[in-house]
Amino acid sequence: MPHYFLRWCASACLIGALTPAYALSLAEAYADFQKAISEGKTTHVVDIDNDSMLLRRDDRFYTAGMRYTHQSSLGAPGQSIHYGWRLGQDLYTASSTQLVPAEISPHDHPYAGWLYGGFFKETLHADGSRLKLGVDLGCLGPCAGGEWTQIHLHRLLQQKLPRGWGSQVKNEAGLIVYGDVAWPRWAPVAWIDLIPSVQGRFGNIATDVMGGVTLRFGTLNVLPEQTTLHGLFRADVRAVAYNASLQGGYFSDRNPHTVKPKPLVGELEMGVVWNDGPYGLRASIVRRGNEIVGLSNAIGAQSFARVQIAYSP
Repeated sequence: MPHYFLRWCASACLIGALTPAYALSLAEAYADFQKAISEGKTTHVVDIDNDSMLLRRDDRFYTAGMRYTHQSSLGAPGQSIHYGWRLGQDLYTASSTQLVPAEISPHDHPYAGWLYGGFFKETLHADGSRLKLGVDLGCLGPCAGGEWTQIHLHRLLQQKLPRGWGSQVKNEAGLIVYGDVAWPRWAPVAWIDLIPSVQGRFGNIATDVMGGVTLRFGTLNVLPEQTTLHGLFRADVRAVAYNASLQGGYFSDRNPHTVKPKPLVGELEMGVVWNDGPYGLRASIVRRGNEIVGLSNAIGAQSFARVQIAYSP
């Protein structure tokens, strides 16, 4: 599928989210933001993705992601509105961190770090529908500090130090605009529901569109103020127009090692979600399909653990 078509789809996904039913003037949005800060509930959220948490100690491909999110929430009958900001860092390596640059296969994942921060607004409804819009600004390459983070983390965990960061992609400032839309849930019985969703990203670091469904089972609530304990199973397919962690920055050239991304990538997630009062926890295992053209699925597919901890003082 041509890259320009996928870029158009990602843009259309974001523009389509801006319907009159949801759109607010800048003045109204700013007033709501100020009200959320002064009157709303504050929540601190820490997200960690890491393949080492599966006790295999074999960092590969998307090897770690760390995010801190600060959000202020306003509750209303049947809905919850969140304004927030976040800071994060994602790390990508070759299939083995013990390979020196000269030993890395032409089809292996490049080394890359993405350091970013951004703002978002999210509206959740009791029927399971949601709308989230946001923007992230950051830096790809050595300026993201990926090598420093992984070396110090491996020293802390007493693991072998990575050897391939000398081949990482070059520096580039990055921008990603993203949107996430979900439709009302379908609940055949009180303890099972199905929520379809579509997400889009557009920018020089990532441009893609992803659609899928989430199956939940257990004590089901949607709004964060409500108690919930349920399992989940998510299945998504992502159409990729650009992935700078594989191709290098959109505006940089002469990167030491880049690869061509597969146009379609599947992803599965299975886990459990608990929320009660000020505390929340989500723990899951993610299975991501091969993202690289020329790499076999047996080698390119990967699994990693995802943990999210939330606290509202």
